[in-house]
Amino acid sequence: MNKTLIILLHGVGSRGEDLQGLGHFWRQNLPEVMVATPDGPDAFDMGPGYQWFSVNGISEASRAERIASARGAFNRTLEEVMDKHHISPDEDRLILAGFSQGAIMSLDALVSGHLPLAAVISFSGRLASPQPWQPVYGTPALLVHGSNDPVISQTESVNAAHKLAALGVDVDTYFEPGVGHTITTNGAMKAAHFLTPLLQAE
Repeated sequence: MNKTLIILLHGVGSRGEDLQGLGHFWRQNLPEVMVATPDGPDAFDMGPGYQWFSVNGISEASRAERIASARGAFNRTLEEVMDKHHISPDEDRLILAGFSQGAIMSLDALVSGHLPLAAVISFSGRLASPQPWQPVYGTPALLVHGSNDPVISQTESVNAAHKLAALGVDVDTYFEPGVGHTITTNGAMKAAHFLTPLLQAE
């Protein structure tokens, strides 16, 4: 492996720069790692910021279809970021880490199996991708979630962990008591600890 790039994917109605603090934290704790924080491909259709897919009128029945429809623009965003940082996922380490809607898309990239990934980290996410699920063998995942999340229930990550494990994914979880819909310092540090042995491996 030559280089390591972590792409941080923001939540709906947010923007990439909102995750730059997390990126700075990881660069301090994970030497020689590059971090990118792109904006979602579409303007948020219910206010300022950006989105990976629209949540306007979304339902449990329509969520999987919207995720599938978002894949083309999502993949183009990843390709642009990789090109900018001269990263080849076949030769280098590509790690996706997302919050909320960004986590949903990160987990979708994992289970759709269309891209070699070194690891996936989901903060306050859910696994809502359409079938079939065909994750690339050997990609580990970390699911971080607060027990008091009022936006996406912690149960979503509990269920996702069981489903990923059934697919053969090496999945770790970190559930934070009393925490809402956010990324905490403890959660960020847990992710850094999760990545450390992976980055040290040749």
